[in-house]
Amino acid sequence: MTTTTNVEIKRLNQVEVTLRMVGTTPLYFNSMSAKTKRDLLIGGGKKTAAEKKQIKHNPEQEFKDSLYKKSYGETLLCFPAPGIKQAMATAALETDGIKKTTVNRLLFLPEQYVNVWGTPYLKMDIVRSADINKTPDVRTRGYLPRWCAEVRLRFIAPALSTFDVTSLLSNAGTIVGIGDFRQEKGRGSFGCFDVFDGKNKNIPEWKDIVKESREAQQHAVDYPICADPETEELMEMMGIERQKRAA
Repeated sequence: MTTTTNVEIKRLNQVEVTLRMVGTTPLYFNSMSAKTKRDLLIGGGKKTAAEKKQIKHNPEQEFKDSLYKKSYGETLLCFPAPGIKQAMATAALETDGIKKTTVNRLLFLPEQYVNVWGTPYLKMDIVRSADINKTPDVRTRGYLPRWCAEVRLRFIAPALSTFDVTSLLSNAGTIVGIGDFRQEKGRGSFGCFDVFDGKNKNIPEWKDIVKESREAQQHAVDYPICADPETEELMEMMGIERQKRAA
C-alpha cells in the first residue's frame, strides 16, 4: 500500500520599513564620469595634438560628473541603493548573530536610487593612482559637509525583524559608511551616519538638512563653491593657467 504525504510550503512573509540616515561625517560622491564610461565601452583612443595641449583636468565638469543625479523627484542628488545594501552586508561580518549571506538573500532595496539631501561643494584632493608607480594626481569630487537620506528596505520575517534591520544599518553607518574615503577602507572616515525611524518627525538635523533639496542642489551644481582653502588655491592656479592659454 502506498502512503501519500502532503507537504505544505509556506509563503515567505516580506515586511517593509523606511529608515532615515543622517550623516555624522561628510560624504564624498564617487560616480563614474561619462568619459570613463565611454572609454570602458569603446576603448580609450590616442590623444590628438590639439587634445595634448589642453589642460589635463576640468574641475567643474569632474565635479558634476562625480555626482549621482536623477532627472525628477524631491532631490537632484541620489545614491545607488545597492551601495547601501553592500554596506549592510559588510557590517554583518562584524555583527554577531547574522551572516553576510543572510543579508544578501533576505534583504531587498526596492529602489534603484535613494534621495540624498544636502548641498554639494567642489572638493579637490591629491590622490595616488592605481598604477604600479602610484602616480600622484588631482581628483575632483562632489562633497557634502552635511547630508541625509531616506531608504526603503524589505526583509523576510521572522528570519529578520525591524529591530535587526535597523541595527544592521546603524552598524553599517558606524563601521562601513558610503561613498569615497569611507570608514570601511581605513584611510578615511567619511560617509558615516546615524539611523532613525522613518516615522520620526522630530529629528533636528534632518529637519534642517532637508531644506537643501532639489532647487538648492541644482544651484550648487550650476555655480560650484570650493569646499576648503586647498581647493580654492588649486582653482586659482587653474584660473591663471586658463588665462595664459587663452591669451
